[in-house]
Amino acid sequence: MELGLNGKSALVTGASKGIGLATAHSFAREGVATLHLAARSADGLAAAKDALMSQYGVTVHTYAMDLSVNANVMELARLCSEVDVLVNNAADSTPGPMDQLSDQAWRDSLDMKIFSYVTLTREIYAHMKQRGHGVIVNDIGNSGENWDANYIVGTTGNAAMMAFTRGVGGRSLDDGIRVVGVNPGPVATDRMVKLMKRRALDWYGDEGRWEELFDKYPAKRPASPEEVADLIVYLASERAAYITGTIVTIDGGIASRRSII
Repeated sequence: MELGLNGKSALVTGASKGIGLATAHSFAREGVATLHLAARSADGLAAAKDALMSQYGVTVHTYAMDLSVNANVMELARLCSEVDVLVNNAADSTPGPMDQLSDQAWRDSLDMKIFSYVTLTREIYAHMKQRGHGVIVNDIGNSGENWDANYIVGTTGNAAMMAFTRGVGGRSLDDGIRVVGVNPGPVATDRMVKLMKRRALDWYGDEGRWEELFDKYPAKRPASPEEVADLIVYLASERAAYITGTIVTIDGGIASRRSII
C-alpha cells in the first residue's frame, strides 16, 4: 500500500527507544525523507540516527532534551517548525494509587504527559496552519478509556489527552490539519516491564512473576512496538486523510473487556 509519505518530514518525540524508535523506522521505510528525533538520551538518539541513516539513507536530526521542561519544548518547536508530521510520544507517568503519590509526582508526570504534548501541538500547529496542511498524532494510552486506580496519574493524563485530541481534531480540518490519537495497551518495552513488575508485586508479592500476567490478556501477549508504530504511520499518511478527532485503540481487546491488565 502506497502511503504517500515520500519526501515528507516528521518529528517524533520519545524517539530513542520503544514505540518512538519503531515509529522512526516505520516512517523511514515508507519514504519519509527527513526525521527529527527528540528524547532525553543523547546516546540512544545517536544510535538511532546511525541505524536509520545506514538502513534507509534518511536525513536525521536529533535533539537530546527533557520535554517536561517547557523551555525545551518551545525550542524544539522552533527548530522543527517546518515538519509535515508531529508524533507526540514522550511520556512516563509514575505508577501507583492516589494515596502513594505526592503532588510533585503528579506535576512531574503531567508536565510530560499533558503539557509537553499540548505545548508542542500548539506551537507546531500554528506553523502547519500557515502552510495549510499537516498531521499531528498523539500516542496516548488505553488507561485513558479503561481507568486504573493503581495507575491513577497515567489514567488521568491519558483521559485528558484523549479529550484534547478529540477537541482539537474535531476542528482542525478547518485549517487543513488532522489531529488523531492512538491508545496502546501494554507494549513490549522497558517501560512495560517496569509497570508489570510493580503489578506482579502488588498481586503476587513477587515482581519476578510479571510474565504470568500475560495469561490475563485476550491475546496472551503484549503488542510489539512495531505494531503500534505502523498504526501511527498509517494515521499520519494520505491513506488516512478522512480521519481526524479520532482515537484508535490498539490493545488486543483489553479495554473492550474492561480489564485493567
